[in-house]
Amino acid sequence: MIELLAFDADDTLWDNEKSYLQAKEQYIQLLSHYGEAEWVERQLDETEIHNIQVYGFGIKSFTLSMIETGLAISESRITGAEIQAIFDIARPMLSAAVDLFGQTEATLALLSQKVDLMLITKGDSFEQEQKVRRSGLSRYFRYVEVVGEKSEQTYRRILEKYRIDPARFLMVGNSLKSDILPVVRIGGQAVLIPYANTWSYEMEVGEGVDHKGYVTLEHLGELPDYFERLAE
Repeated sequence: MIELLAFDADDTLWDNEKSYLQAKEQYIQLLSHYGEAEWVERQLDETEIHNIQVYGFGIKSFTLSMIETGLAISESRITGAEIQAIFDIARPMLSAAVDLFGQTEATLALLSQKVDLMLITKGDSFEQEQKVRRSGLSRYFRYVEVVGEKSEQTYRRILEKYRIDPARFLMVGNSLKSDILPVVRIGGQAVLIPYANTWSYEMEVGEGVDHKGYVTLEHLGELPDYFERLAE
């Protein structure tokens, strides 16, 4: 029996990557005179991934990576006006409306009546807490955990904190790397709901991935029926 059902937030409950893709398009256009679009995008992606260990995840980290990439590809010739334009690209992301997926609220409303729900999201605490507030979904979650990274150690720590046996824990998310494989490896259960625009970093799971131990659903609307089957 599942005692705790946890959800990822970005690109599982709401569309998050879309805003990053739009910002990247604006950024590439802004700095197009320094190099070809594909090259600029590749440089930005590499800088973002490298900076995760320094700045973590989130819009602020993304902004610093855009500035750092601009300095690198321009050989420090980037102008003050262009740096200001980068801030102008990033700032609206911090207050943008949270675009829920169609089945999100109905699914949470139904499942919250049957089992304790938790939100486990990674990134900057202030940014993520603000997004949860703007989403209007906080009332469905008994627990909210904002973490720096989603690893086996992170999930173990959370389950120990709430005294939950991993075998009675179910995690739902769009990332094999962050939401699914670490949970399965510690003995938990997981549901993958793929998202078309998942960031390349979240797709890097290495070779020899064991696809056992979790199920894949097309969308959140299928989750209540799956949960009922588990309960049976």
